[in-house]
Order: sequence, then C-alpha cells, then structure tokens
Amino acid sequence: MTRVMGVSGSPHRRGNTETLLDAFLGGAREAGAGVEKVVLSDLSYTSCRGCNVCHRTGICVVEDEAIPLLEAMAGVDLLALASPIYSMGITAELKGLVDRAQYLWARRFSLGTLDYPPEHLESHRGVFLSTAGSDWPGVFDAAFPVVQALFSGLGFSYVENLVYDSMDRHGGVRRHPTALAGARAAGRRLAGEGGAD
Repeated sequence: MTRVMGVSGSPHRRGNTETLLDAFLGGAREAGAGVEKVVLSDLSYTSCRGCNVCHRTGICVVEDEAIPLLEAMAGVDLLALASPIYSMGITAELKGLVDRAQYLWARRFSLGTLDYPPEHLESHRGVFLSTAGSDWPGVFDAAFPVVQALFSGLGFSYVENLVYDSMDRHGGVRRHPTALAGARAAGRRLAGEGGAD
C-alpha cells in the first residue's frame, strides 16, 4: 500500500490550501493509499537556532515535535506539502519546519552519511500544493526552491506542483473552476503509481 502524508502549513484551518490538500488526499485514498494528514499549527516546535551543530553531528540539538515529524515524513512514499502564499512565500509554519530539516541536509551533503540510491528517489515522491489570492506573475516562484530544499534533504523526488492563483477573484478554492477536481485527480494518479517496497 502506498503511504501518503499531507502536511498543511496553513495557520488558517479549513481554508483554501487545506481544502485543496484534503481533495488531494481524498483522491489518494480513493486509489487505495494509506493517508495521514498533519496540521503544522497543531504542533509545537521552534525555529532553527543556526548553531550548526548538525553540520558536525548530523543531529538536531533541539528536542521538540519537529524532529519526530521529519522522521515520519521521510518514511512515506508520497509527501504532499501544502502552503498558501503569504507575502510571496510559504508560511512561517512551513518555513520553520524546512529550516529545522537542516540536519538532514547536513547528513546528505556535508557529512555524506545519507546517500539515497536512485530507486529510493524514484519511489519517494514529493508534490507541492498552494493557493494564492492574487494572479501576479511569479506569485509562486519564491516557494519552489524552499520546497525543493526540504524534499532534497528527505530524499524525495520533487515531481509536481499543484498551484492555483486568483483565489480572490474566484471567491475561494471551492469556486475555482478546476482546483479541487485537479487536486483529487492528481492524488488518485500519484498514489496509484505505487510506492516503496
């Protein structure tokens, strides 16, 4: 069974982005996947201290709910990260988690203790879901490299973006002509492609 985790980085419960994520996870469930959703605003964790201890040890010295979550995220087959765009970037909740994953980046790229083989990268896939109120060109562009950084540290191939702008014009995601159906279809398709053995 494909293991799917959705991580909602929005502080606004049941808003546009979490609703989009729910549609994606619903599609994955329809494809027979095991599905879990985590809401970051329900957890307690602090931002990265920038102490760089993890660059020497590969271990984060801060003990809170970020590390168990990151370890759980690393164990799924399909990881869906969801964040609305706030001030042209992802939310503070999700950015804080990305920063805390620095110990994984250190293990992989600085210490060389994590070496993901091609088959791991093929079977561990990441997708980014986002909504934006505006239709400004490039409104999602600043989010993509940050999401890529997290997927890379976790050993996931970044396979797709499901991003929808103009929420203000449409009156929200529920009135958007394609967003929810597109997310559900993507969840079915990506979860149906299988996961790790």
